[in-house]
Amino acid sequence: MLITLTDAATKIRAANKILITAHIQPDGDAIGSTLAAMMILRSLGKNAQVFIDDTVRRNLQVLPHFEEIRRPVDGETFDADLLLILDTSPDRIGNVSKLTDAPILNVDHHVTNTSEGVDLYDEPKAAATCEIIYKLARELGAKITPDIATCLYAGLATDTGFFQFSNTQADTLAIAAELIRCGVSPNFISEQFEMKTLAEVRGLAAALNSLKIFYDGKVAGMTLDHATAKKFDSTEGFIDEIRVIDTVDVAFLITEKAPNVCRVSMRSKGVNVSKIAAELGGGGHIRAAGCTLKMPLADAEKILIEAIGSGFAN
Repeated sequence: MLITLTDAATKIRAANKILITAHIQPDGDAIGSTLAAMMILRSLGKNAQVFIDDTVRRNLQVLPHFEEIRRPVDGETFDADLLLILDTSPDRIGNVSKLTDAPILNVDHHVTNTSEGVDLYDEPKAAATCEIIYKLARELGAKITPDIATCLYAGLATDTGFFQFSNTQADTLAIAAELIRCGVSPNFISEQFEMKTLAEVRGLAAALNSLKIFYDGKVAGMTLDHATAKKFDSTEGFIDEIRVIDTVDVAFLITEKAPNVCRVSMRSKGVNVSKIAAELGGGGHIRAAGCTLKMPLADAEKILIEAIGSGFAN
């Protein structure tokens, strides 16, 4: 059921022990929003704990209180009276769903979130879930400390491509400015998040070596097989290297995370890639979306190219 931000705040006030989570393969917005929410709720006297059912890439581990994130183990339970799911729908939280049967409050900004049977506050116009958590903190009357501000700024910066993507609005920049006033060091975030290991730079070279062009230059794609992909901690930013090609509208990267498990990332300048991702079982934003295809890499590439072609037709 769709609810208001005020409704969401009311449900949080009524809870005492809150389990916070986000999607598997977490990005800056997922980690930033969950950590910020944890600190906000603890400042209000709540017992709040973050669980993420995945590894978190190295760059994000510099965020305040990262070391407190827990990963669920088999047979574990958590006695919560509210499950707060951020930046995704309930079907993408992995084994965290097995920790509790508490009522769910889902807070998101993805247009493809169509969760049913749970309380959902979805604000697709927000640049990041961290933008919503900032508003929620104000609704709850919580103080934005430097640590909270740092986590929120990290989510805003990463989900907007450091304020370069089309989802960057006046409100986004106003909130970013307020977070800086609260104690954020923008240079710290940018330096840490742009940093790459030598292996990751070599990974980018391998990805670029696989570059293919489709549909008269309108689509550019790269693929990384499992043997190559497992050498790198992260492929974050790889796709941006081909999105800038002047003729390209849609760019994609397919990473074989395990044999017959391919992670697809898409970026676009005009085509609604969230529709393409949704048709393939994924989701995301109009200009940035993704999905997972459980099939060999060659098959995943073929299916994705056909889906993108249909997107041009629509």
